[in-house]
Amino acid sequence: MRLTNRDLFLLCQCAISAAFQAGHFIANYSREQLKVERKTTGESLAAQVVTEVDRLSQELILQVLHPTCEQYDLALLTEESEDNLSRLEKDFFWCIDPLDGTLPFTESVAGYSVSIALVSKEGTPMIGVIYDPNSQTLFHAIKGNGAFRNALPWRSHNVSTDTFTFVTDKGFLQHKLYDVYKEGIAQIGRSFGYEYTNIIVQGGAAMNACWVLEYAPSCYFKLPKPTEGGGSLWDFAASACIFKEANAEVSDMFGEQLELNRRDSTFMNHKGALYASNKEIKESVMALYEKIGNPV
Repeated sequence: MRLTNRDLFLLCQCAISAAFQAGHFIANYSREQLKVERKTTGESLAAQVVTEVDRLSQELILQVLHPTCEQYDLALLTEESEDNLSRLEKDFFWCIDPLDGTLPFTESVAGYSVSIALVSKEGTPMIGVIYDPNSQTLFHAIKGNGAFRNALPWRSHNVSTDTFTFVTDKGFLQHKLYDVYKEGIAQIGRSFGYEYTNIIVQGGAAMNACWVLEYAPSCYFKLPKPTEGGGSLWDFAASACIFKEANAEVSDMFGEQLELNRRDSTFMNHKGALYASNKEIKESVMALYEKIGNPV
């Protein structure tokens, strides 16, 4: 099915409405009696933690988006439901993370969000919506129509003249080569004339990507690895659309387009993911990875 610009605009409004409703629910959910459970997927604590809030947020989102699936013949891929592989048959599918960054949510720190994307069967992100309940900030984009932050046009630009920011995951702190990569990132910053290096370590993948633009010049990456993990399609689909429309850089660790509709897995471990506020930084991080790698 072909989607017109009007169709994409209407679908984006539906996604924004769903993200707002879920985000409002998340922001007002009492953590006092929160039940934290563990999933068997992923190696890190952040990948394993799940709560009833994740599931209830997904229900709210699907109440809004289910009618669009019938009207536009869309498939669904959501973190808290089994992948029925309809995404491989339909022309487009919703790709939903109802609570990205569950770990920071349970810790009551910034870094959690609602992430909703519309992706083509070929893996092209058409719509990206990320809502941060903590700061009440909405990031959204439609392919070919630009990126927006709280409804205002948003493009990548440096917000600091002396500091380079490295956004990463808590799990990466335990990596045996973390210190090597940290020094390599600091050297990249210095090579571009930035005296200081700021490290942000607390968010889920969606907010980490947004923070690359919020704290530019900056980068965020997930290393390729042979075992499953390294984030899933729903962790990166929405931010990939936003980055492309914000004139920023998003790719795998080899500079190729993210495979956002993998046939064999929903994980992105095979080639990793890389976000950078500009092309020069992306190429420098790729060169760093080529030099250091990810030995197991």
